[in-house]
Amino acid sequence: MADMAVAANSSGESLVQRAAAGDEAAFARLIAEHNASMARVAYVIVGDREATLDAVQAAWAIAWRKIGSLRDATQVRSWLVAIAANEARQYARRSRRATVVDISHAMDRVGATDPAELAAVVDLERALRRLDSDDRRLLALRFVAGFDSSEIADLIGLSASGVRSRLARLMERLRTDLGEAGPNR
Repeated sequence: MADMAVAANSSGESLVQRAAAGDEAAFARLIAEHNASMARVAYVIVGDREATLDAVQAAWAIAWRKIGSLRDATQVRSWLVAIAANEARQYARRSRRATVVDISHAMDRVGATDPAELAAVVDLERALRRLDSDDRRLLALRFVAGFDSSEIADLIGLSASGVRSRLARLMERLRTDLGEAGPNR
């Protein structure tokens, strides 16, 4: 089992090295492997499908230009997700427009046909949109990309304990916002 992990890791490193040398096929494989992770994180930050596609596309352009500067090829996923998160955050800052929650998208994700079943999803989307892009990026890196506090700290320049503190405050804020949006209030 350990041999398979080592082989996969060295294969990933080789892929990054080939892409850095200009191998478009290797870069295409990186896209195939990491695009979905990048899009999930970007979507949480911008909250819009079209904006997500734009942010991820911009992230891939940056990655293509800068892949040679990646110091540790084993960290390619973290590096790519961080680029996508930063591009999504920049897009959100530039747009600064209110977005309307499209309940049909929520219905597609949940698989429900009764809009009453979607109240919690819509409430969560509204609560997330009230957060600034930096806070949404932090939540996306933790809960969508699955990074731990030390990985996030390395990406955004905080201490791991600072990341944990911000996440705790954000989670409390979301709980409060969602509690206020509930039927009992």
